[in-house]
This record gives sequence, structure tokens and C-alpha cells, in this order.
Amino acid sequence: MTTQSPSHHVFILMGVSGSGKSAVANQVSHQLNTAFLDGDFLHPRANILKMADGHPLDDSDRQPWLQALNDAAFAMQRTQAISIIVCSALKKSYRDILRQGNDNLRFVYLKGDFDTIEARLKARKGHFFKPQMLVTQFATLEEPGQDESDILVVDIAHSLDDVVAATVATIQDAISQD
Repeated sequence: MTTQSPSHHVFILMGVSGSGKSAVANQVSHQLNTAFLDGDFLHPRANILKMADGHPLDDSDRQPWLQALNDAAFAMQRTQAISIIVCSALKKSYRDILRQGNDNLRFVYLKGDFDTIEARLKARKGHFFKPQMLVTQFATLEEPGQDESDILVVDIAHSLDDVVAATVATIQDAISQD
């Protein structure tokens, strides 16, 4: 295991459900030849069972999951030049947990308005869209503020290819400034 390298970077693609985090991350990861982790894979069994029963998670449910993501980011930045993690990270307190001890971590906020994301969710094939879920996501979202200098913003009001290209450029620009 190598020690942390200042040239190693972890980027968390964040945003509400339907903002394209997984689709963008998959293509960006492929183009940049990076490590990639879907944060949902690290939910503890209790969270998975709770969600499967139709119950929303609360902040205490998310605590062990966020800590697992923090640990994954810590490990990834020691072994990979660039790593991408998908996590909604809707609240500043969640982002703060992810930052702890991860100096080489930044967020890429896939930012879109309600109408854009709602239209995309409705257009998904084979996906049952619950409008209330999106309302809840936007109600929970704490938009990053000026005090979060490690947040990079990509506007998702474009085609997937354009959003992927903008995300790749944003990541490459951030790395080149280090």
C-alpha cells in the first residue's frame, strides 16, 4: 500500500437523483481510465433492507454508510491517480464527513433544475418515477456555498455527451491547478 500522494485525486460526483451521476461517472471513468465506485454499493445491510421495505433513511442510518465512503476515498487516493465515487452528498454535513482525512478529495456537483431532472426521470425506460421522490431530494439538497471551495459545478442542462465532456474538462482542469 502506498502513502497518500499529492498527485492522487478523488472526485465525488454529487447531485440529486436523476442528475445523471452514474451515467456521467461511468463514461468519465472510462475516458480518464480511473477507478470508479458507486457509493450505493457500500450501504450496510440494514439500510438496504430498510429501503427495500419502502422506508426512507434518516441521518443516523446514513452515518455508517458515509463513514464507509470516507474510508473508501481514503484507500482509493492511496492507490489510484484519479478515482471517482458516486454519492448524492445532498447535505453539507454529509460532505463534511466525506472530507475528513481526505485532503485530495473534491466534489463535482452535477447541477440541474427541477424541471430538467423531472423530464429526464419521466423519460427513463423501465423506470417507475415517483414525483414525490424528486421533491424530497430537492428539499434535502443543501446547495454548496462559498465556504465549500472544493466543489466544482457542472451544469447538466445539456446532452449526456456534453455533460461528460464538461465533467472530464473540469476534472482535468482541477488536477492541472494542483
